[in-house]
Formats: sequence, C-alpha cells, structure tokens
Amino acid sequence: MGAAVANALEDAEVWSAEDTSPSEIEGALRRLLEEQHARDAAYAPARVLNLVAIVDREWRGEIVNRLERVGRYHPSRTIVCAVERGRDKLSAWATMSCHAGDGDGTIAVAEERVEVDLGPEHIERLATIVDPLVVPDLSTVVWAPHGHTTAVDALTELADVYLIDSVEAADPGAAVDRARKLLQTGYVVDLAWLRSAPWRERIAASFDPPAWRGELGRVDEVTIRHRDDSAISGLLLAGWLSSRLGWDPGAVIRQNGSMVARARGRRGEVKLRFEPEARLDVPGLAGITVATSGGMTLSLDRGPGGLAAKRRLRDGAESSWVVLGASRGEAGILGEGIRQALLRDPTYGPALSAASAMLAGP
Repeated sequence: MGAAVANALEDAEVWSAEDTSPSEIEGALRRLLEEQHARDAAYAPARVLNLVAIVDREWRGEIVNRLERVGRYHPSRTIVCAVERGRDKLSAWATMSCHAGDGDGTIAVAEERVEVDLGPEHIERLATIVDPLVVPDLSTVVWAPHGHTTAVDALTELADVYLIDSVEAADPGAAVDRARKLLQTGYVVDLAWLRSAPWRERIAASFDPPAWRGELGRVDEVTIRHRDDSAISGLLLAGWLSSRLGWDPGAVIRQNGSMVARARGRRGEVKLRFEPEARLDVPGLAGITVATSGGMTLSLDRGPGGLAAKRRLRDGAESSWVVLGASRGEAGILGEGIRQALLRDPTYGPALSAASAMLAGP
C-alpha cells in the first residue's frame, strides 16, 4: 500500500499509497508524527486549524502554491481533496514538515499536509473520507476555489468555517445567495469582503475626527468604482455603509453601463452608484467617492503604494494625502482569510443582507 520514507530535503517525512482508504491515511499520519517525535523530542504538531481544500485535480498545483505562500498563517493540517474525472479509487500522500529549532530545546512546530485524489463518485460521501483526517476539536475551514458546491454541502456537519470568494461567482446575486445559505450552517470568511477592509477602515477613520463626524448623517451620494467582475465588492461595501448608518437600500437598476440604487437614510435619500473600471488589474475596488449635503466630498482611489485620499469642502478648499500600504494585495489575501477563520466579524452578515436587498429586484 505505501510506507513512510524519509525525505532528505526540508527535514520532512512523506507517506504515499495507491488504492487506499481514509483509515489507512489517518494511521499513516499518526505514524509520521511518531517518527518525527522519535527523531527529535522537540517536534510538536501545530494544533490551531484544519483546512480542507476541494480542487480540480488538473489545477491542484496552483492551489498548493497559493497555500504555500500564506506564511505564518499556514493551517495546522491541510487536506487537499483533488477531484479527477474517471477516477474510482482513492490515492493519497501525506507529509509532515517541521521548522527546525535552534537545538536549545525550543519546540519545532510540525505542519501536516494530506492530498487525496478522488473521483466525482466520491463527492456525496466526502464527509466519510475527510472526517478521519481532520484533527478533532480544532476549527475546520472548508475552501473550494473551483466551485464544487456539492462537495462543500457534503461537509456541512464537519465545517465550522467556509472560505469563499464571492468575486468568483457567476453573478452578484448568485454570490449573495450562496453566502447567505452557508451562513445558516457556519461562519463565512469572504475574500471579496476582506479586500474591502482597507477601504472600510479608511472611510471610518476619515469621518472619525469630531470636525467631520457630523457629516456622516448628511451623506447623500456614494459612488463606488470596481473592477468589471467585482460588482459584489461594491455592493458589499455599500451594504456595510447601509447597515452601519441605518440606511434602507432599494433595488439596483442598470443605467448606462453602471448600476444605481437609492437608499432611505435618517435625514433623506442617498444615491448609490456602482461604476465598473476596466483598467483595474486585480479583483476588488478601484475607488469610492462620498458626498454630503454639507458640501464635503471625500474620495479614496487605488494608487501606487496605497490609497490616494482627497477631501474637498464647499468653499473649494482641498486636502490630499496617501494612505501607505493600505492594501494587503492578492498575495496576502488568502493568508488573511485563514487568519480571519479564527476571528468573528459581526459586520459581514448585516452588509450581506443589505446587498441582498439591493439585488432583490424592483
């Protein structure tokens, strides 16, 4: 079936097998840990988070590369389920690698990865395959970057957190419906939502000084610029503003290539506008402009090294500055998503509900 073999590179232990079973894979993981510990008693397994990634077999290398770049937010145990057409038997390999200590008794933390090749016929009983492989009593995150909604739904009894990217959905309505469904059975970490975190932080900070705080109640127009395929990012940002400021948003309508909606605020109507930006080369937002009835306009736009901010007052006076390093970038967004799986953001659900209201139709 397979045997553990020492890998001279990276101080790792590796096991592999064809035509195997979940119980054999679980037993191999235990033996790998025992062998690592026998080599050096300073080795200890990381015990923070399980991550189950369901991927297309032909693209698993890309996903594994993304996971290897998450740095210090690496899961304790990663289980990659690679779905391959025509496969009717399980094959698997497992590895346990340690960050070696400095020899003075410091604990060396071991990270574990399991890859299971399976076929479409295994999807409905995926829980019976994955259950023996997750570390008990740890939060389990389920991530399916290539879709596989049926596989995700098969793991609802095991999943504590769903890691999704609403930008990848066919349309914003489908993205919102899927996220709301997943929220019924677990916590959702949405990368589309995390990409807007720097924008939300800077908007809040810009209105936080007492001199500007009163303008929040006078906001009467918001324009959000987003990449062509990232309308959901704009809708979630508008949903966040609506939920935090007590607006009741109406349905969006399409108008000259953009989307517009109106929200009822405490002091009057707020016009919401969503404009696609074809030149943006990364998913998410390109900029936002907030205008108030008091004559103030605040703009934030993506720029080199951060966000370019500009404030204009009724009398024409302007001030501008750059918020350095405001974006985590696509390279860091997955690691941030894994980190957020250990936290809880109470503002995502209300923002999602507001976005759903805007997509509900007239």
